[in-house]
Amino acid sequence: MTLPPTAHASPAPDPTGSPSAVDAATAPVSVLVVDDEELTRAGLRALLSVQPGLEVVGEASDGTEVLPRVRQWHPQVVLMDVRMPRLDGIEATKLLRAELSRPPKVIVITTFENDSYVWDALLAGADGFIRKRAPVAQLAQAVRLVAHGDSLLFPEAVRRLAAQHPAPPARGIGGTGAAALTVREEETLRLIARGLSNQQIAHRMAVRRETVKTHVGNVLGKLNADNRTHAVVIAYETGVLVPGAVAGPDGAGGPS
Repeated sequence: MTLPPTAHASPAPDPTGSPSAVDAATAPVSVLVVDDEELTRAGLRALLSVQPGLEVVGEASDGTEVLPRVRQWHPQVVLMDVRMPRLDGIEATKLLRAELSRPPKVIVITTFENDSYVWDALLAGADGFIRKRAPVAQLAQAVRLVAHGDSLLFPEAVRRLAAQHPAPPARGIGGTGAAALTVREEETLRLIARGLSNQQIAHRMAVRRETVKTHVGNVLGKLNADNRTHAVVIAYETGVLVPGAVAGPDGAGGPS
């Protein structure tokens, strides 16, 4: 798997809420590692800590510890084990979304890509997923890409997972508001699902990047989605998008 060039990381949250321009340009991506196995946590911390532009700010051994740790250390990205004994990664992700106005990005780490827990975590608002045995460079790049937040992580993998969880024929769009999507917003949603960034979507649609950002915001609002991945998963889950009808990525988001 070849990932795209490293994206510029978002700045680490400043306690005052107003990071300087210099801080925004130079601050590493802060990461919280969550796994119930101590050896796994230690291994991930050791591997990620030596990657350029990344900083592991802390660890948690169960989903019950995630919210307090996030409030304490303000990580930009939570690397979240999906299966934990007391509170799993799905419920921990829901809790972050419910309790925080600006929750961190969440990448679910899993042993098996087709784990049904992963799909449920994405439906809960996780920003992406990656296998535990992925090469460290791939894992680090996934963290950077999710922190940047401008592309779908591994769009082909999300599409394959969606194909294993087809929407029931009668399910429809329910209360998602997808019926209110304009033609341009539908086009934007399909390009997001292909893994295109805002800049690439703007080029494809021949509009300004600011216009794309408006379309993306409208899509998220109408689908009641927390992020781009969540919007795409909701669209697959409700039948608004069909996995086989969405073409492959155009070099963004990282093929799987």
